[in-house]
Amino acid sequence: MTQVDELFAERVRALKPAPCDHPVDLLRTLYDAQLGSRHADLAARWLQSQGHGFYTIGSSGHEGNAGIAAALRPTDPALLHYRSGAFYLARAQQHQDKDGIRDILLGVTAATTEPIAGGRHKVFGRHDLAVIPQTSTIASHLPRAMGVAFSIARAAKLGVPSPWPADAVVVTSFGDASANHSTATGAINAALHASYQGIPMPLLLVCEDNGIGISVRTPDGWIKQAYGQRPGLRYFDADGTDLDATLTMATEAATFVRRNRRPAFLRLRTVRLMGHAGSDVEAAYRSPAELLADEEMDPLLGTARLLLGAGHRPNDVIDLYECKRTEVMGIAREVAGLPQLESAEAVAAPLRFPDRAIVGKSLPGHLVDTEHTEPLTLSQAINRALADVLASYPEAIAFGEDIGRKGGVYGVTRGLQKAFGAARVFDTLLDEQSILGLALGAGVSGLLPLPEIQYLAYLHNAEDQLRGEAASLKFFSQGQYRNPMLLRIAGYGYQKGFGGHFHNDDAIGVLRDIPGLVIASPSRPDDAAAMLHTCAAAARAEGTVCVFLEPIALYHRRDLHTEGDDQWLASYPTAHVPIGSGRTYGDGDRLTIVTFGNGLPMSLRVAARLPRTRVLDLRWLAPLPLEDLLREATATGRVLVVDETRRSGGVSEGILAALVDAGYTGRMARVTSEDSFVPLGDAARQVLLSEQTIETAARALINI
Repeated sequence: MTQVDELFAERVRALKPAPCDHPVDLLRTLYDAQLGSRHADLAARWLQSQGHGFYTIGSSGHEGNAGIAAALRPTDPALLHYRSGAFYLARAQQHQDKDGIRDILLGVTAATTEPIAGGRHKVFGRHDLAVIPQTSTIASHLPRAMGVAFSIARAAKLGVPSPWPADAVVVTSFGDASANHSTATGAINAALHASYQGIPMPLLLVCEDNGIGISVRTPDGWIKQAYGQRPGLRYFDADGTDLDATLTMATEAATFVRRNRRPAFLRLRTVRLMGHAGSDVEAAYRSPAELLADEEMDPLLGTARLLLGAGHRPNDVIDLYECKRTEVMGIAREVAGLPQLESAEAVAAPLRFPDRAIVGKSLPGHLVDTEHTEPLTLSQAINRALADVLASYPEAIAFGEDIGRKGGVYGVTRGLQKAFGAARVFDTLLDEQSILGLALGAGVSGLLPLPEIQYLAYLHNAEDQLRGEAASLKFFSQGQYRNPMLLRIAGYGYQKGFGGHFHNDDAIGVLRDIPGLVIASPSRPDDAAAMLHTCAAAARAEGTVCVFLEPIALYHRRDLHTEGDDQWLASYPTAHVPIGSGRTYGDGDRLTIVTFGNGLPMSLRVAARLPRTRVLDLRWLAPLPLEDLLREATATGRVLVVDETRRSGGVSEGILAALVDAGYTGRMARVTSEDSFVPLGDAARQVLLSEQTIETAARALINI
């Protein structure tokens, strides 16, 4: 027990009644949610002391957010932060058959029967409550919330079924410390940017301001200073320790957003009771007077005042508190020791790669464009495949920087906006976090997002939207929520006349270690078109998040060996390429070159000069085509991995490790680019892998 709990009855008896403008039945219902949240926090600490609990970041002091839930409809999508216990329980009350307290404690104990994450993490989420699970540690869920708000009207405009009502309000909550993070400021800016242009953006941003982030204080008045005078952002302020005031202000804010389809910011003043988490010793950085002042602002005491004003006696209020303790502790004892996930396979089950059979069945009936049969460049093939995907799937939308009117920096999306309209192919603001957040919101709203990141180097400032949000959603929801996405990224090196490390980036290690992420890396035009169809089908059928890496230097290439041979052109494909399948060139028995991306044309030219050499184009970097890799390596007994990414953290490390793990005993070597950023101009040739380096290594391996 804590002092907040031990002194509760004494403090209630000392309270003076306060009037309330809301019905007493509603007040009692929300008090019940607040009590449930408080006692769930206490039970979590008891469970930890018994060796059965694994999460003690609580909601104590933030229970005023129950009033936010009451001001909204149960069908309004909610993306909540980790102090939203009372909101979650109030939302569960709106669905009378849902046991929200059990949900929370099942999450605390990592029980497999927990309804959303199945014991993988403690999150607030439930599909039938329209609560989308979030980690929410640094406001990383705000870009998705912005994307959901954008997608409500866009889905309706396109006639696409959506899980959200047409007049829904999207609510997202976060702390005052997180409000300073670039992810939060970027998402809010993107929402205002859209609203400024008249695009519907029904987003209610709830900042639960307790004045401290772990031990770092938020300056008094900072949230209002930062957001209270923001043009285009309606600002509301409520005392979260006063449920009556919270209900009034939250209702006004929600009504504004619902009627005007514009964003609003609600600062909810809260206190943080019992520390950041169970392991947090607040006395190390807060004075006794500060802690006592917060305890006297306990929102449960604020609601108790209202109940006293409505005619309840102090003992009635205390009895409700103790009855809820008995109820919650009874549930805690029931869930203590329930089975947890017991194998790696069980833990990672939601992250499995797409089923090839399901994806194959989900593809359009044909991939052939019978009106245009001429050979294509890589750029043209991707353009045509995007057009086919947009034509095949009415829910598909393509967006990014410069992809609309301009048609992309390299012309890859040229003509798509004219063909499919600005509602389906459109430019975004220049913020990669917001582009990915828009895609994440669209994916959970019935749309099929095809976002583009203009250069690989531009991804790195927004990569957490893939790692922390996109890839984790199926993990945290056991697939109940999916965010299908086909993310196109122009990348790799070898551009001529326009370079430097921001336009010649070969760093993809940051992608390859994201569980469940499919990474396509086509080199040839026919592969690119077919693989794009496969990725779109996987996203649509199984909610897969696919990254499609496009080699800039190959976009407009026509020739392979000599000028004018047109051997890098290809016809539009007639079949898709299964995820995780490579492509072999030649049947030589002396050497296997394993490569991808720009390494393919270089390796094919080297192989033409070295008889009895075969080349395996991986095509997929996750999952790697392991069966193809082992088969082609075994066929020659000598493997040279040609990897244009860096020596440290590059793709070749994984390839060689996969061969060793599979028991391959033949000879192996690798050539890579240097551990360096790519410089401007001709100096790039000093650090990027060269054809001569490949040939020298190949000859050495053959002659061993």
